[in-house]
Amino acid sequence: MIIKQISIFLENVAGRLAEVTKLLAKHEINLRAMTIADTADFGILRIVVDQPDKAVKALRDGGFTAKTTEVLAVEVEDRPGGLAKVMEIFQQNHVNIEYLYVSLEKNKDKAVVIFKVEDLKLGEKIVEEHGLGGKVTL
Repeated sequence: MIIKQISIFLENVAGRLAEVTKLLAKHEINLRAMTIADTADFGILRIVVDQPDKAVKALRDGGFTAKTTEVLAVEVEDRPGGLAKVMEIFQQNHVNIEYLYVSLEKNKDKAVVIFKVEDLKLGEKIVEEHGLGGKVTL
């Protein structure tokens, strides 16, 4: 399933991440997945929330640089080898993965993994053909 991810540019200073989470809480926006990549000077926080459009507006109004990107949310069996199976399907179908991270959500015996792929339409097609979309709810 294709979902919206929000990328937020953050200066690498104490408290900046706390400001984001407080702002989201103030606007009653629930985090569903998150990851951060950093360097010495800045980081990029990537989040999935229950109200992406409202979150982007709140973040921008709060002085943050934020943009949306479409990503894939994929159900993966929560057992040893579950992710390997999905990775093998993507490999066999030439789906290039730029990055991935795991959602805070869990659907019964499945985990939800967020994939940023080079070709979103190809990735979505492969997910649908192999029944990996499931009932992802974020």
